[in-house]
Amino acid sequence: MSEYAHDKIVPFEKSKENKKEQVANMFNAIAKRYDFLNRFLSLGIDQVWRKKAINEFGNQPLNHLLDIATGTADMALMANKRIHPAKITGMDISEGMMQYGRIKIEKKGLTNKIALVLGDSTAIPFDNNQFDGAMVAFGVRNFADLEKGLTEIYRVLQPGSKLVILEFSQPTSAWFKPIYQFYMQWITPTIGKIFSGNKAAYSYLNKSVIAFPEGNAFLAIFEQAGFKQVSQKNLSLGICSIYCGSK
Repeated sequence: MSEYAHDKIVPFEKSKENKKEQVANMFNAIAKRYDFLNRFLSLGIDQVWRKKAINEFGNQPLNHLLDIATGTADMALMANKRIHPAKITGMDISEGMMQYGRIKIEKKGLTNKIALVLGDSTAIPFDNNQFDGAMVAFGVRNFADLEKGLTEIYRVLQPGSKLVILEFSQPTSAWFKPIYQFYMQWITPTIGKIFSGNKAAYSYLNKSVIAFPEGNAFLAIFEQAGFKQVSQKNLSLGICSIYCGSK
């Protein structure tokens, strides 16, 4: 497996823990304020992005959808509402995040339809060809090994199934890019510290976005993992992208 610059970006540079452990601890620490900060920092646009990503599955019935890096189950709950899979399994390395996700699922009476399990993208705890759809929202940047994570998703998908990835990217617009960079470098960490008490987590967000191999570079890695018919759609002046691929 190849190693990419993003694989080395960690939340706490002085920590002796590996990236997986650091990311899990980071999300455990900010879990309580995570949903609020997502809405606040994106001005609610993240919900529009999530809907557009889920719409990529179209109208084809899904029997079992896998939501990787499910966090507080935002995507799982939205997918249940919009495309009605028979069953959804959410997986994350942060038990703290999933605790809040389970509360949301229980409040909506969906515990028999949406299950959240602890798991790592580099060793997904499911059999081959088990799911007929998979999605990752704002999670591939946090994979400790990007290529391994994608090949693991490929392994657990049935032939003909689709993977939809929603991820931050950097705008190319000459007038907008410096505004975006200022916001991500200074405003986001400051607000993150005020509301979550964890500036490092939101500084890591910016560093991981910069290091992530976006656009054609990511599509090439996508194909290396085995996926076909790979594509990218830019959203909101390029600050977010939807990547799709099929097994």
